[in-house]
Amino acid sequence: MIIEALKFMVLGMGVVFSFLIIMIFVLKGQATFLSKYFPAKEKQPPSKPQAPQASATSDSAKVAAIIAAVQHHKNLKG
Repeated sequence: MIIEALKFMVLGMGVVFSFLIIMIFVLKGQATFLSKYFPAKEKQPPSKPQAPQASATSDSAKVAAIIAAVQHHKNLKG
């Protein structure tokens, strides 16, 4: 009985191992195929850097919105 259980264990582990090996080769082939026929587009750097003043204003607006949301949530809880 134990010998038969060991046979099933080895068979099951062999099937899973074989599937994983086949999956690795298929995914590598797919990556090669996709990069050959659909190359990745290069990112363009921003043409004009943002002014630091606009960033500070935006950050202040975000902080104000977060504070307002927290206050609203606290008021709803009672």
